[in-house]
Amino acid sequence: MAQLAYFADPLCSWCYGFGPEAAKILEDHPELELELVMGGLRAFNTEVMSAAFKEMLREHWRHVAAASGMPFSEAILERADFVYDTEPPCRGVVTARALDRAKAFDYFKAVQLAFYRDAREVTDASVLAGVAVECGYDGAEFARAFDSQPMRDAVRGDFARTQALGIAGFPTLAVGYGSALYLVTSGFVTADVLEHRLAEIERLLLEQSVAQRV
Repeated sequence: MAQLAYFADPLCSWCYGFGPEAAKILEDHPELELELVMGGLRAFNTEVMSAAFKEMLREHWRHVAAASGMPFSEAILERADFVYDTEPPCRGVVTARALDRAKAFDYFKAVQLAFYRDAREVTDASVLAGVAVECGYDGAEFARAFDSQPMRDAVRGDFARTQALGIAGFPTLAVGYGSALYLVTSGFVTADVLEHRLAEIERLLLEQSVAQRV
């Protein structure tokens, strides 16, 4: 089975906008197995948001909303004490993946909605556990796993893999055949574009296979 490797961050606004496009591809291609890899966009940040950073985010969010139609609340940007650290939500997704891989993508999308649409503080462990319960996970089990050293190590492993592949922008989507990864997109595109690129990759691989047998 081919894998669809999705390198992303729950607090990447373009990943949020890209969600419906990725979901459509997965719906149309049940033969593709999703592999969620967390990128760590602003992992381990400790500084509160400056006025300039908030204004940059507002501009980005408005661009994403215009391109994707996804809803945004700017309420979180009104807070003076919010620290934009993406490690906790990334660890939340890694925890969800470890507990039940089949529900991890739904959890990833739920964290995005909680932050961008509902302005919930998804850097907080209790909020992340609450989102997990909403997605069908056991809250106590999730909270224990989330706070464990194995999950802290696992999310760092995701970040290291992303960096080792030279991926610096999100969303990045690649399709894997065997041990080889083929880039589908680095950045937001629509499902139609994704469909075309997947077909092109499949066509090129088929041509290579035929040529090797001649």
